[in-house]
Amino acid sequence: EGGQVGIKGEYARMGEALASLATGLVLAALLVYLLQVSLFRSWAGPLVIMATVPLGFIGVVAMLRWTGTSFSVLSLMGMIFLVGIAVNNGVLLVDFANRRLKSSGGPANAIMLAATTRFKPILMTFLATVLALAPMAIGLGRGNEANVPLARAVVGGMISSTVLALFMVTVLYAFLAGSGALEDRVE
Repeated sequence: EGGQVGIKGEYARMGEALASLATGLVLAALLVYLLQVSLFRSWAGPLVIMATVPLGFIGVVAMLRWTGTSFSVLSLMGMIFLVGIAVNNGVLLVDFANRRLKSSGGPANAIMLAATTRFKPILMTFLATVLALAPMAIGLGRGNEANVPLARAVVGGMISSTVLALFMVTVLYAFLAGSGALEDRVE
């Protein structure tokens, strides 16, 4: 009676680090969204692009589980990196579709044209990222085992965000543009 239990030492410090990195992840996503709002001058357009971020997190979780890698500070850092990398595909698609919206005969045609035209740059970004991180994700070389969770998180996130973004971004864009939600401008 009257006693207290407290977690101290390395475990407590790791919990603090994870909490601050989780805050950093949320802030990174928020800052990326606000940057896109200012560039696209729209609230809804960047939401379509930001849909790629949770799609990337699906791949992170799947890759970490598949490889038996534990969730750690480094894998959370990989998720923060992924926020910046994953939105690139959405930006390529939405920006191209916005430019072709009036001349292509509607939002569905514009986003399909964007998906087919911008597929090669999306694939090149995906391959460059995944192939560059593959040796680190596999753990080749001496001393690389410390960075394995980071690389696996980014690779898994890139795989899922690239594949799923081509479907989800096109569907969301066609739906929102068709309903007129993308025409709301921030002044």
